[in-house]
Amino acid sequence: MTVRGTAGIPTPARTGIPRPVHQPAPTPPGAALRSRRAAGWLTVLRYAGLWLLVAFFLMPVYVLLVTAFKDPADVTVTGIFSLPSSFSLANFTDVWPKLANSFRNSLSLSIPASLISSLLGGANGFVLAKVRFRYANVVFPLILFGIFVPYQAIVIPLAQTMTDLGLRGGADRTGGLAGLTLIHIIYGLPITTLIFRNYFVGLPDSLMESARLDGAGVLQTFLDVAVPLARPAFAVSIIWQFTASWNDFMFGAMMTSRESWPITVALNNVAGGQSVPFGEAMAGALLASLPTLAIYLLLGRFFLRGVLAGTLRDA
Repeated sequence: MTVRGTAGIPTPARTGIPRPVHQPAPTPPGAALRSRRAAGWLTVLRYAGLWLLVAFFLMPVYVLLVTAFKDPADVTVTGIFSLPSSFSLANFTDVWPKLANSFRNSLSLSIPASLISSLLGGANGFVLAKVRFRYANVVFPLILFGIFVPYQAIVIPLAQTMTDLGLRGGADRTGGLAGLTLIHIIYGLPITTLIFRNYFVGLPDSLMESARLDGAGVLQTFLDVAVPLARPAFAVSIIWQFTASWNDFMFGAMMTSRESWPITVALNNVAGGQSVPFGEAMAGALLASLPTLAIYLLLGRFFLRGVLAGTLRDA
């Protein structure tokens, strides 16, 4: 039985018989097994490569730890990878008097520098993200331009300016720490502004509108609404600024007198002599890394959330 198609051409009537389905060619015997074996070997090689990279990355950490806890008499260049024959804290007790004052100096520098720079960067980011004003699209790139100015480009004018202001070395009653703190606050503003601006852009405008309807001004809205919601951004900013100011060497060596040296300058003097006490140098490096490690442990759970803030929001 046939029926007429739309073009008048006879077509077979539907009889309910299913059309034949094209079957794929059968897999040769053993091919699936060989494929699984190849995938297994690739996985093994991949993990072996990753473990080799991890071991290479952690090698300096291993050397630091085993050397720091060796007895000073056992520390040799040829035995740098050998485990300590006995656990000893002598290197720490020897190096701590040389670093104690500088350790306190770095704390008095890094804590206010990171907090003040984060708070000012938060205010900048809030205004740039939620307050509409003329030339905002010009102000923000100009602030970000500071990120790309290298330290070395401003050393001479910065040193002269701080000397004229009486904030460098012996001319300052803090031995230059006040001027060094000011440098890190100002130099950190571009990156902290960027962090907070990206975070506050992702906050709904309805929160700001509600605060405005309740009679809150820009400052009160920032302090009462934006700051409590910006803990991830503050975590990222504080970690970044604390690490940058704590690890700074160039500005610390240029700005401070001997009594106000930060930990990096004092540690360089321990490890930079003609006869290097490797045990003391490793113990000092371990002590110098503890505050930044503590900051990451305390604020690390907010870090990734703050870094991704503003990048995954809906368009």
